[in-house]
Amino acid sequence: MRVRLEQGGYLADDGLAVACFLALRLRRPIFCEGDAGVGKTALASALATALDAPLIRLQCHEGIDASQALYDWDFPRQLLHLRAAEAAGLTDADRLEDELYGRRFLIARPLLRALETRSCVLLVDEIDRADDEFEAFLLELLSEYTVTIPELGTLRAQSPPVVVLTSNRTREVHDALKRRCLYHWFDHPGFARELAIVRRRVPSASARLAEQVTALVQALRAQELVKPPGVAETIDWAEAMAALGATEADAELAVATLGSVLKYREDLERARGLDLTALLAVRGA
Repeated sequence: MRVRLEQGGYLADDGLAVACFLALRLRRPIFCEGDAGVGKTALASALATALDAPLIRLQCHEGIDASQALYDWDFPRQLLHLRAAEAAGLTDADRLEDELYGRRFLIARPLLRALETRSCVLLVDEIDRADDEFEAFLLELLSEYTVTIPELGTLRAQSPPVVVLTSNRTREVHDALKRRCLYHWFDHPGFARELAIVRRRVPSASARLAEQVTALVQALRAQELVKPPGVAETIDWAEAMAALGATEADAELAVATLGSVLKYREDLERARGLDLTALLAVRGA
């Protein structure tokens, strides 16, 4: 599993590779929790690539409900069909109702598409942004991989999707949902692993530039920042410097491109107050 993920451009440690393998073997969702930008969402994409399966993504947000996540009816098309039937003189009410609430007027949202798509990867992104009611609904759906549509009956997944749930831990997700899943905590990687990720994801960056950027990000995470940068920001920073034609970093270039890695004014001010030249020198710059 680790090799297949790596072939898809994702470097996983042994713990994550085992969790992914068990998720496939046991048909259980994998719950990925950690700070933003540490590779949780990218894991689902890498799994889809490794399995040669389509990726279906549900982006959670405050107030999301079943009509946005599961299915909804295409009311404008139903109304047009109703008017056309009336113009054609159709008087069979039962037939008209069956047509209005037939499969052709059903809009499949991500969860229903995942149940109907054989061998896919379902990403439920940032479940911590949804409310308790949606959590309970999702738990019920993932328990049996079935859904009941009153007008059409019960639909069951012939081949349950591989499910990846992510949480940035903006709030605690209920234990009931976590117990249904295999759990993996995503921590910030060590220097060697993060450097390997940057080298793979930013081939345009020189080996020296990739090492320096990774070292700077590791040093910034040791500061008391509002939002410590994730791996995604390390990649962005390396891409930004490489796009400017740099083959190695210096303090002036680092300050000029800080907006690629830090997203809060307080963090920018703290970083500008650091001796970036000295931080670079730690890695032999």
